[in-house]
Amino acid sequence: MIERTLILVKPDGVARGLVGEIVSRFEQRGLKIGAIKLVRVPESLAKKHYDYDDIVKRRGELVWKKLVKYVTNQVVVALVIEGVEAIALVRKICGETEPKAALPGTIRGDFAHHSFKYADSKDLAVTNLVHASSDAKDAEREIPLWFEKDEIISYKRSDEAFHYGE
Repeated sequence: MIERTLILVKPDGVARGLVGEIVSRFEQRGLKIGAIKLVRVPESLAKKHYDYDDIVKRRGELVWKKLVKYVTNQVVVALVIEGVEAIALVRKICGETEPKAALPGTIRGDFAHHSFKYADSKDLAVTNLVHASSDAKDAEREIPLWFEKDEIISYKRSDEAFHYGE
């Protein structure tokens, strides 16, 4: 099943010059970039992106406010990634949301080290480099927030027959 998912390289990933490294991790697995852009995130978009009810239920309103502040602080790189069961694969490549729990070899495991406890003690959002849609429902909700339909492009990679059996 070919899926599309949203990836955001968050402000810490952009500031640290890791955009190329992060994007290459997806491409090396045979996933395709369907759209990519650099975005200065307005507060209104951040509030739509970070589902208030979901985040407040899991982590509390203070965390939601920190996330909105964090993602609007600097630029992000937004991407649509496409491929076979892309949502689960992308999440595996990213690693656990809490960087200290992310395994080596994942984006967060290789390049981040914060914990929820540390972030809470410093009144910060967890700097974990990337956002990835958690499931198909989230991807369907998130992608149109960041991209118009005509900004998402379909094309063939040279290795597509190998990866997709075409």
